[in-house]
Amino acid sequence: MSKFNKTTARSGPLIAHRDAEAVTYEGAIGTARDLKTELFLLAVANLGVDTFYESAGARDDRYTQLVRQAAVAYPRWTAAFLGWLRRDANMRSASIVGAAEYVHARLAGAVSSEVTNRQVIDSVLRRADEPGELIAYWTMRHGRAIPKPVKRGIADAIGRLYTEKNLLKYDTASKGYRFGDIIELVHPSPVAPWQGDLFKSAIDRRHGRDNATPASLTMLRANEVLRGDPAGLTDPDRLAEAGMTWEDVLSLAGARVDKRVLWEALIPAMGLMALARNLRNFDQAGVSDEVAARVIARFTDPAQVARSRMFPFRWLAAYRHAPSLRWGYALEQALAASLSLVPALDGRTLILVDRSPSMFPGYHYSTSAKSDISLADQAAIFGSALAVRAADPTLVEFGGESKPVAVTAGEGVLTLVGKFGGSSGTDIPGAVRRHYAGHDRVVIVTDEQTRPGWLPSNMASFGGSREALIDDLIPRDVPVYLWNLAGYKPGVLDTGTNRHLLGGLTDRAFGIIPLLERGRNASWPFEVQPEG
Repeated sequence: MSKFNKTTARSGPLIAHRDAEAVTYEGAIGTARDLKTELFLLAVANLGVDTFYESAGARDDRYTQLVRQAAVAYPRWTAAFLGWLRRDANMRSASIVGAAEYVHARLAGAVSSEVTNRQVIDSVLRRADEPGELIAYWTMRHGRAIPKPVKRGIADAIGRLYTEKNLLKYDTASKGYRFGDIIELVHPSPVAPWQGDLFKSAIDRRHGRDNATPASLTMLRANEVLRGDPAGLTDPDRLAEAGMTWEDVLSLAGARVDKRVLWEALIPAMGLMALARNLRNFDQAGVSDEVAARVIARFTDPAQVARSRMFPFRWLAAYRHAPSLRWGYALEQALAASLSLVPALDGRTLILVDRSPSMFPGYHYSTSAKSDISLADQAAIFGSALAVRAADPTLVEFGGESKPVAVTAGEGVLTLVGKFGGSSGTDIPGAVRRHYAGHDRVVIVTDEQTRPGWLPSNMASFGGSREALIDDLIPRDVPVYLWNLAGYKPGVLDTGTNRHLLGGLTDRAFGIIPLLERGRNASWPFEVQPEG
């Protein structure tokens, strides 16, 4: 008999412990998290909108304070985290704000390292409008004096980001800081002669100077010509040569060009996000099945979906907004590709999906001010993705009450998500008690804000006086994975052996489940140099 050489789930990087002073927003016994864990969970969930229990302003203030503390206490960890947050987690605003607060805290504490600060700024700038976003945030929060590490980090990024196409797309009059403003502020060195010409043109545009566009900037010159020739707006080759965005073309064309012809000219150059957002417009314009097939081919290409870095909930939004059925299968394939890291779990898996009121936009909680995809839908997406791949799943939706959600062999995630409803209240212990039946693991997708466990019949052994905890209901040798989608300060899971916190708006963290169950400790999803 094997006594020691067993497969046992070990520890993950997120840490939370039972604390007498910690309670959930609904009054249940809670846990306190260490600095890194609280920062990580908030950062990967915070999209700058009001939530059920916490306003957008309060969340932003808590986030900036956590970043400032971590920047001083764990500078290498925080620097690596912020770069990963922008690069892999695709959280734009959180990473930009985090980088600014990181540098400000390091400078204010006289613990600055210019190279590190400069690199942190550079690492979070991955789109050409983001240098302007960072400058706007810094001046709003910390005044108009921009420190050298910030300027130099921005200058490094500009060398990568400022191109003719990006100038045409992002340098608009609606921006408070135009490309020319930023160039004059940070004085970047051009990476090639053409970029030097581009810098001069950007400054001319900013100051309204009517200077001729240099011959080296062929896209800008083609754009100028095309704007004076409406007939060219239906020529895909000319549109590409001129760096025209679909928004610009629609605005320039107005009612003068047939919308079907216009969309069919635009579609070849559109990105996946733009395509997914405009399916209704394509159908209303009568885009041909032949052109639609090209869109479908791109949606069903896993490599293109991966490069688009779209959150899974964007594909659900596209599915719900598309009026015709011709897009359905392709959107299911795209969603599956965006969830490629969800593992196929063996054995029996209990999956509990939170559908309580705080998870719905009707209670002022949505993943985006511009989206009707609620946190409840996000939870359903991740729970369904686990269920369709698991060998023997028990999928459950819960709130104050709970009920199974039937999973049919071969069923897609989009269809399965459509089976979910909603419920009043939040009772995690009640859902566990009702549905746990010797499963090999339990996954709970939730905001963790449970009410005290209402289990009087199960509390006789505790004198009926103590609230039920997860460890009272699930044996300690059974792994529990709690996927936190909200990033609130209090939680309910006491981490340790076979008790693991996960979090975020993508499937990436699910990849640690097989590692843990093979007996390996799981580290942060980014490489960290030792502190000191």
